[in-house]
Amino acid sequence: MAASVPPTRPRIPGSGLAKGLAVTLRTMTKKTVTEQYPDVQPDLPPRTRGVIGLFEENCTVCMLCARECPDWCIYIDSHKETVPAAAPGGRERSRNVLDRFAIDFSLCMYCGICIEVCPFDALFWSPEFEYAETDIRDLTHERDKLREWMWTVPAPPALDPAAEEPKEIAAARKTAEKLAARQTAEPRSEPHADEQARAAEQPTRPMGESKQQTDQPRQEGDA
Repeated sequence: MAASVPPTRPRIPGSGLAKGLAVTLRTMTKKTVTEQYPDVQPDLPPRTRGVIGLFEENCTVCMLCARECPDWCIYIDSHKETVPAAAPGGRERSRNVLDRFAIDFSLCMYCGICIEVCPFDALFWSPEFEYAETDIRDLTHERDKLREWMWTVPAPPALDPAAEEPKEIAAARKTAEKLAARQTAEPRSEPHADEQARAAEQPTRPMGESKQQTDQPRQEGDA
C-alpha cells in the first residue's frame, strides 16, 4: 500500500516577491559603511595572499619551488662555486650560488605551493597588493624587488601557551641538557691532583718480582 502524501499548501501569488522586498527594506534601514580607499588602507588579515617575498639568505637553490609551481612562473638561475677547505688537509666543497630568482605575477595564481614546499623558509606571504602595472612585463619581479617585499611581511603569530613545544626546539634543548650534564660529570671523574702526586711518588716494583720480594730488604752480597 502506497504511503499517503501530505497535502501541500497552496502558494500565495507574489510571496517570493514580498520576501525579496523585505530583505531590501531591512538593508535600506542599515547604515552604509564605505571604506575610503585609497585614502584609508583596508585592515587585511595577516595571512592575506598579496605578494611573495624572498629571504635570499635562506635560499639554497634546491629548485623545489620552481618544480612544484603549477604555472611555471618562477625562474631561477645559479652557478656552482668552490669553497676552500676549512682546515689544512681538508677537502674542498662546492655550493650553489643564486644568480637570478624571479616570479612572474602575471602568471601566478597565488596558490602558495612554492611557500609550502620550501624546506628552508625562503619564501613568505605579504599582505601587500598594490603593485599593479600598465606594462605586463613589469609584473615579473626580480630578486631585488622580492627582497623589498620582505619588509612588509608581518610577524608570525604567537604560539598558544597550551600548545606543545616544537620538535626542533625540544630536540635542541635535550641535546643542550645532555651536553651540560656531560660537562659537569667530567671533572668529578678525574682524580684529584694530590692523589695523582701521591701515586707518582710511590715506587714501582721491577717486572718479574713479586710484592713479597720487593717488600723484603735486600741482603748485602746478593747478586
